[in-house]
Amino acid sequence: MRLLSGGVVALVSVSLFTSCLPRPQAFDPARLPDPADLSSRNAATEWYYVSGYLPESGLAFHWAQFKVNYRGIPYHAGHLAVADLRAGKLNLYENTSQSVRFGFPPLRVEQGAWRLVQGAGARDYQLQAGPLNLTLTPQKGPVVHPPGYSGTPEVGRLYYQSLTRLDARGTVALPGGETREARGLVWLDHQWGDQQPGAQARWDWFGLHLSDGSDLMLYRVRDAQNRVVQVAASRVDAQGVAREVRDVTMTPGRVYRSPSGREYVLGWQVQAGDLTLALDAVRDEQELLTKNTSVAYWEGPVRGTGTLAGQPVTAEGMGEFVGGILTREEGGRFFPSGR
Repeated sequence: MRLLSGGVVALVSVSLFTSCLPRPQAFDPARLPDPADLSSRNAATEWYYVSGYLPESGLAFHWAQFKVNYRGIPYHAGHLAVADLRAGKLNLYENTSQSVRFGFPPLRVEQGAWRLVQGAGARDYQLQAGPLNLTLTPQKGPVVHPPGYSGTPEVGRLYYQSLTRLDARGTVALPGGETREARGLVWLDHQWGDQQPGAQARWDWFGLHLSDGSDLMLYRVRDAQNRVVQVAASRVDAQGVAREVRDVTMTPGRVYRSPSGREYVLGWQVQAGDLTLALDAVRDEQELLTKNTSVAYWEGPVRGTGTLAGQPVTAEGMGEFVGGILTREEGGRFFPSGR
């Protein structure tokens, strides 16, 4: 799941034609999207996201392209975080270009020089953003995660589509001149709706590839007072069928205090029916203070072990834990208290 604070709209110039622009579509839980329709939507908040833990290459990355509508005026922001797990370094890139292009079919998401595009008549996607140059080949079809959205009416809701397992091949250019071959499994999300993440809602999210060939998405949504208002999970089996994982519990464990002073739970115990998992971060120092969205969050590689249907299982993937809004001193532009 990804995030965007409404505060970035302070950068958007007011247009004389605002009254002529279409209003963002209302969220309707009774009308869920077609899983295969990845087109961009006229929504209050929208993002595309590709992330991956690539242990064979000693890398992890998180690319996201955000769009927020403020009184009908779109604002676009991009993030790219690349962790060099061999050197123990994290590099964050931010994209503020308002030159954007969306298309479907085939899928085209472009912001300045950053692009996620699908070739006409091809299954593969090309992700080119800053140091990333990757070809992504889906191993399963797109799904809508049950119940079809995340969040609640009180904190806002976001429709939730994914390609949960793509094979990535390509290169990553690292600081210092090294160009490293990148290969492994990645996860693609598309979400949109009426939620204002970071201020209105926060969450603890995992996108995991399990050793039995299935993929597990699980998350807790928290409100502005840090109360848990939703816990949900879905499992996409080896054949690509998404099913709800019922009665899931996510028990917080180890806590990491970042240099910004925010605390993130990085150790978790997960229980649901015949599934048990103990999850933890591969590397703690993965906090992102994203000025172009005014949101602080932890995004990084995770792994775990457990059992599924009585058999041992391992998990690898990415976790995302939202820490809240940046302060004025941190370069934040949005202050819920009205400062």
